[in-house]
Amino acid sequence: MSRSGGLFLVVGNSGSGKDALLTETLRRWPASARTLRTPRRYVTRPAHPSEPFISITTREFADMKHRGEFFMSWHVYGMNYGVPTVLLKWLEQGQHVIVNVSRKIIGQVRRAVPDVKVIFVKMPFEITLQRMKARRRESENEPQFQQRLQRAKNNPLLEEADMVIDNSGPLETAVDQMLGYLLSF
Repeated sequence: MSRSGGLFLVVGNSGSGKDALLTETLRRWPASARTLRTPRRYVTRPAHPSEPFISITTREFADMKHRGEFFMSWHVYGMNYGVPTVLLKWLEQGQHVIVNVSRKIIGQVRRAVPDVKVIFVKMPFEITLQRMKARRRESENEPQFQQRLQRAKNNPLLEEADMVIDNSGPLETAVDQMLGYLLSF
């Protein structure tokens, strides 16, 4: 990862605080370090203040995917997610790239970028449930909420992770862990 930038995938259950962790890590990233970028994801759902993404329709998503505008894409919880190919340009320029993705695409990305690093954000189930309720992205009786909850219950860890960050305490502690890991590259 010395000449080209490093690609870091952040995965974790819904409500584990991945977006807050990424936002604060980018805010605290030292100016003297290699540039760290995060592409904005495209998602086929209405915009919501709990998550930074570009809201698009299913048709727009299909058109973008057909034109090859996504480096990675996946479908989960009834929605499509896409990460734009601009991240390849950033990697070639020697910048590090970090992105919040689904664990479903780790294998696909590892085949394309063998030295990709996977960071798993872990959280006790009880805190995950509290955070999912608090963010109010879905109501508790919606199928997506129940699917996210069941997935969190079934997947408290990710064996293939290169780094595990515990985000059950103060955000600052988790950010310190994230910064320490990323700056080692």
